Amino acid sequence: MTAALEIQGLNKSFGAIQVARDITLSLEEGARRALIGPNGAGKTTFVSLLSGVVRPDSGRVLLFGQDITSDSASVRTKKGLVRTFQVSNLFGKLSVLENVFLAVSERSNASFDLWTGAGKKRELIDKAEHLIEQLRLTDNIHDPVSQIAYGRQRLVEIALALALEPRVLLLDEPAAGIPHSETDVLLEAVYSLPTNIAILMIEHDMQVVRRFASEVTVLVGGAVLMTGTPKDVMVSEQVREVYLGHAGANRFSSETLHA
Repeated sequence: MTAALEIQGLNKSFGAIQVARDITLSLEEGARRALIGPNGAGKTTFVSLLSGVVRPDSGRVLLFGQDITSDSASVRTKKGLVRTFQVSNLFGKLSVLENVFLAVSERSNASFDLWTGAGKKRELIDKAEHLIEQLRLTDNIHDPVSQIAYGRQRLVEIALALALEPRVLLLDEPAAGIPHSETDVLLEAVYSLPTNIAILMIEHDMQVVRRFASEVTVLVGGAVLMTGTPKDVMVSEQVREVYLGHAGANRFSSETLHA
């Protein structure tokens, strides 16, 4: 079976600093994979390499068997490789519906139709409303994005990503800045996503990782240290020593595992 996303020997250096070292991994269709690593592990650069923001020095990125290594970020998005960002990038003065509608219009190539009012594009409005309902944002549908809770803003970002009809979705620290009391809302929204979408979540919160992922890849120094189940990763001596060091290692493997 062709992998949804395959990374083959990806390398990248900025001057003398090598930030990606022969990274090779693959995601099957419907995968739920988390990518973790300490600060400076190269996670942000890796996501930028996958999404086309940064070009690799060598290696290949394949989307359902098609080489997209030389494609721009916008072309990758149109082919189905979509990402969210660590920091919200929304139109704060526009409502939730207006934000999602704009994304739906862009994906449908309707954003260039300047002669038809948005209110007459019923099919696109219906699709935007469906995504908002799917992400459980109906109560805020007409609220300006800047006036809703930050955790719900992150859900709006996921709605925008889904509006682009992803085949592979990169979630870049979706729980960042969200109070622990609200992470259930985020996780429930992720659980409800179509099962055929392959998802790679970059995350530092191990409790979120444990609840989301069936597989975890650990990145250290720009290279893959290991891939395994959340339990395998949490009890790994390599991860405990390299990712966390000796201090706090027991808490990582025991408290987090049973949280």
